[in-house]
Amino acid sequence: MVHKLREVTLTTIAIALPLLWLAWLALTEWVPMFPLNDLRPGNLRPRLLAAAINYPFPLLIAAGIALHRPWSLIAASALCGLILVGHLTSWWLPYFGLSSEAQRQVYERDYARTLKILPAAGHAVVPDVQHLVVGLLSVAMLGTTLAVTLAA
Repeated sequence: MVHKLREVTLTTIAIALPLLWLAWLALTEWVPMFPLNDLRPGNLRPRLLAAAINYPFPLLIAAGIALHRPWSLIAASALCGLILVGHLTSWWLPYFGLSSEAQRQVYERDYARTLKILPAAGHAVVPDVQHLVVGLLSVAMLGTTLAVTLAA
């Protein structure tokens, strides 16, 4: 009984985290909250493109977990892994010096004025608070999805 309750709780959390991830993205990409975000008219098109690319993923992950079939759990885990790899590639590799000129330009245009808690000295790209939360949610999402997958 206790094992089943833990499994149900873990599954519920695993379903909720991608939806929370999506809600955080939608909130920070569309509701002006400077300095948490910097929503200027000049970055509307990239935000629309990012939404079209990113928003389906958490819905697919939550659906895969809710379906709770081996193939859907594996697919949800793989999607979580892709999200985390994308986050690491977009923010952490550039922070540690592996950034392209295009990444630095996007950062300068869209995120240079946003709130940061990490040291900026010597870094061309610094993950802001908005994207630190995205990263933490991405790690939690992958962890819970893998836990549900391995428990199934």
